[in-house]
Amino acid sequence: MNIQIFGKPKCFDTKKAERYFKEHGVKFQSIDVVKFGMSKGEFNNVKQVMGGFEKLIDENTKDKELITLMKYLSVEDQEIKLLENPKLFKTPIVRNGKLATVGYQPEIWSSWD
Repeated sequence: MNIQIFGKPKCFDTKKAERYFKEHGVKFQSIDVVKFGMSKGEFNNVKQVMGGFEKLIDENTKDKELITLMKYLSVEDQEIKLLENPKLFKTPIVRNGKLATVGYQPEIWSSWD
């Protein structure tokens, strides 16, 4: 397994995801999505697995103005805005090659053996 965890430093679910993989003896790469963002290729892979980028948006973010603005943008502009503002990502985003999840999903991760 080649696990990447895109998360926010203060995100409780990100910490739980890291703990899950540590407890199961699975090495992972932890990426601060707010600081480093996500490449367009990584974003497109996750978007494809999730069936659209809408599931990657954290509706509970503190930046309510930006979430409201995004609702009035075209789909292409929404994707660009999301990549420009990685604080809007719902975390953790866990990747294992072509597989991906958003949020705390241990029942799915356990099937990745």
